[in-house]
Amino acid sequence: MQRPRTLGELKASGYRPLSVKEEMRRNLIRMLRNQEPLFPGIYGYDDTVIPEICNAILSKHDMLLLGLRGQAKTRIIRMLTRFLDDYIPVLAGTPTNDDPFAPISREGKDLLEQYGDSAPIAWLSREARYQEKLATPDVTVADLIGEIDLIKHAEGKYLTDERIIHYGLIPRSHRGIFAINELPDLSPKIQVALFNVLEERDVQIRGFPVRLPLDVCLVFTANPEDYTNRGRIVTPLKDRIGSVIRTHYPRDRQTGIAILNSEASVLRESVPIYVPDYIKAVVEETARLARQSPAINQLSGVSVRFSVAGLENVISNAERRALVLREPVAVPRLSDFTYLLASGRGKIELVLSEDETHEDRVLQKLTGEAVKNVFAEHFEVKALRPIVEWFEAGHTFVIGDMLPGRTYWEQLERIPALRKEVSHWLARYADQVGGEYRDALAASLTEWILEGLYVHNRISKLTKEGQSTYRR
Repeated sequence: MQRPRTLGELKASGYRPLSVKEEMRRNLIRMLRNQEPLFPGIYGYDDTVIPEICNAILSKHDMLLLGLRGQAKTRIIRMLTRFLDDYIPVLAGTPTNDDPFAPISREGKDLLEQYGDSAPIAWLSREARYQEKLATPDVTVADLIGEIDLIKHAEGKYLTDERIIHYGLIPRSHRGIFAINELPDLSPKIQVALFNVLEERDVQIRGFPVRLPLDVCLVFTANPEDYTNRGRIVTPLKDRIGSVIRTHYPRDRQTGIAILNSEASVLRESVPIYVPDYIKAVVEETARLARQSPAINQLSGVSVRFSVAGLENVISNAERRALVLREPVAVPRLSDFTYLLASGRGKIELVLSEDETHEDRVLQKLTGEAVKNVFAEHFEVKALRPIVEWFEAGHTFVIGDMLPGRTYWEQLERIPALRKEVSHWLARYADQVGGEYRDALAASLTEWILEGLYVHNRISKLTKEGQSTYRR
C-alpha cells in the first residue's frame, strides 16, 4: 500500500498518532489475544520474567532489568521493538522524529509553518526507533541530552536560536525506545540528568529556554548493586523507574540444555557431528554446580556463556580429532572436556585465590561432580559390577581425546561386560544416528561409562600425556 507522503495525505488517511507506550500496550494486547510468541528464543522466563515485562508494558512503565551477567537482559530489551508498529510517520528531516501533528523541535515547527499540509512525511521503521547506549564513566550529559553546537554558532546562528542545539541520544529517540546498559556505571551526576526525562518527560539543554516534551520509553539494565564497586543507581532515579524486573539463571537443567541447543554452534561444515544428550547434560550441570560452589564468587555469577562456550569447545575438539584422524564423523567424548577449561577461564571469579591454576582445578572438580550427578540418573552403579570385576583382575583400559574410535572397539573385545553395555546404548541411539556413527559413538559411550565408574570410586584413573588409563 502506498503510504502518505505529505501531511495532507496523512490527515486524509485517517491516521491517529499514539504515544510510544500506548502503541506498545496496544500491540502487546493484540499479541496476547492471538497467543503470539512474545520473546522467541528466550527460555526459562515464561512464568517469571516475561509476565513482569508484560505487566510493565500494560502499565506503561519504564523498566529496569536487574540481574547477573549472562541472563539475556540485553537480548530482551532489544526485542522490545517487537511491540512497536512496523512504521510510523515523522516530519522528514527533523532531528527528533517529530510527530507530524505535534512537532517538538524548531525544525519541525518551521516545516509546518512553511509548507502546511504539503509538509513532507517520512516513514520510520521499528528498528530505527530503538537506540542503545552502554554506560561508561566517560558518558556525558551532552551525549545523552544534548549540547549547544558551536559550529552552528560559528556559521551565524544566534544563541537564542533553537536550531543551534545538537540533540543527544535521548531526544533523538523521541517516539521510540532508549536503552542504557549497565546503568550503575553512569556517574551520579549523569543519572541525575535523567530525573526530568523519567518524571516530567522533558529535557533542558544548558539552561536553554526551551523544554522538549519527549515521548520515549526508557529501559535500563543493571547488575545487582553489590556485584561490583564500580557504581550504584542513585535512589531518586530508581524511585522514578516504574518496574524493576529481576532476571535469573535457568531454574532447571532442561531449560539450560534448551538454551545450549539454541545458542551453541553445534553444526559444523567440515564433518558431520552428533552430540549425545549426556554430553550436553554434563556441560549444563557443570554450570549449575558452579552457580552453587562456595569456591566461586556468586555475586559475580556464572554466565550462560560459560556453558555455551564450553560445549562449543568440546565439540570443536571432536571436530579436530575427526579431521586429524580422517574419520568420517565426530562425536564428543568426556576426554574432550579438558578443553572446556579454556572457555571456562575468565567466566568464573574465585572467592579467595591468587593461584591461576586453582581456577582449572575448581573447574575440573565441578566437571567430575557433574559427571557423577548425570551418570547416576542413567545407570545403576551396582549393575555395572561385572565391569569393575574385570578391572579387579588387573586389566587396564586406555582412552584419549586423539585415539581413533576403532581402538576402543579393539579394547572392548577384551571386556565383554563393557561391550555389552555399550552395544545396548548404541541400539538406543540407533533411531537418532546412522551406522556411520557407530565407532565414534561407541568411543564416547565407553568413556562415559568408565568415567562414571571412576567418579563413583569403583575404579581409578591415571592421566599422563593426553591419555588416561583406567584400572583398579
